[in-house]
Amino acid sequence: MTAGSVMDDSDKFEISVLAAISAVPAEEWDACANPAGGWPEDPFTLHKVLAAFEDSGSVGPGTGWQARHLVARFGGQVVAVMPLYAKGHSQGEYIFDHNWAHAYERAGGRYYPKLQSCVPFTPATGRRFLTRPGWESQGFAALVQGALQLTTENRLSSFHCTFCTEAEWQMGGEMGLLQRTGQQFHWLNRDYADFDAFLADLNSRKRKTIRKERRTAQAFGGTIRRITGADFEPAHWDAFWEFYQDTGARKWGTPYLTRQFFEIANAEFPELMMMVLAERGGTPVAGALNFIGRETLYGRYWGCREEIACLHFEACYYQAIDWAIEHGLSKVEAGAQGGHKLARGYLPVPTYSLHWMADEGFARAVEQYLEAERDAVDEEIEVLTSYGPFRKVEGEP
Repeated sequence: MTAGSVMDDSDKFEISVLAAISAVPAEEWDACANPAGGWPEDPFTLHKVLAAFEDSGSVGPGTGWQARHLVARFGGQVVAVMPLYAKGHSQGEYIFDHNWAHAYERAGGRYYPKLQSCVPFTPATGRRFLTRPGWESQGFAALVQGALQLTTENRLSSFHCTFCTEAEWQMGGEMGLLQRTGQQFHWLNRDYADFDAFLADLNSRKRKTIRKERRTAQAFGGTIRRITGADFEPAHWDAFWEFYQDTGARKWGTPYLTRQFFEIANAEFPELMMMVLAERGGTPVAGALNFIGRETLYGRYWGCREEIACLHFEACYYQAIDWAIEHGLSKVEAGAQGGHKLARGYLPVPTYSLHWMADEGFARAVEQYLEAERDAVDEEIEVLTSYGPFRKVEGEP
């Protein structure tokens, strides 16, 4: 599948297909990815972050991820863009369609390659149909049409857009895309003054448990600190690479990111990252890496050299809450899966994705599956919320 151009039906938009994000200037891409300017709402869709995946070899030849980014121009001006990849597998996505692939291939079809709009290896909600202000509807429609035309012309099985916003999910559904929901656990800041104020919102049993976990973790015989921006040093990344490799090997068999990704990240956008580092005697023993958005702290990677009681909870969840409160952020997204987050103040919330299948019969089967799955997800969120750690307020059900 080669890069090139497609036109929408009105011939007013020109849509280019890029084999590398470097083919579009950063300022033109970011005018759509971060239209308000300033600190990005979603750091992951910035040009320099997506470029780090490609320049480091984390995506590209041999990885099953081939960039096919869409750029929509109107009158020569870039008005909408989409991070898009031709995928040779379903790894690194966190919204799983392996069963769809197996069913389609058992029926004689070829599921891969497929088109996937997402941020590689990043289960964080954010805009995927990136538009300049004032172009939200037209840009969205042009990108959808461009993605579906690319799918059809290249005889691909399907187009997928994962971890999109609820607004995009609604707009996509209105255009005939299949709607899927999932579930994650997020921590929400209720204007807490500090961590103790958050604890005061919990029932007494959960409050005592969290305090005990924090005491246990912090008594490991070392120190825990947070690092960001200019305070990063090469030794921090050497240690974190070791942590990341260990976790990646256990979870996925092979780590998704290359060592060079972290080097590029430190050189190009250290201000967007916050590392929680646990050290004993000056030696790092565990760490968690977060990305910083305008309103949200995104927990991404964790690893350790040794198992230390409760340190995972402290580094990944409680330190993230502390940081969010101190910096006035409204939310912490702690990544995919993990029912254990519920007891630690992270509540279940829906996630959203859009899908389109080229084969009409297969599309009908997937649609029926998604209808039942949405009902199950809604029920699961309702049940899990009822088991949440927060105190019941008088008058609430």
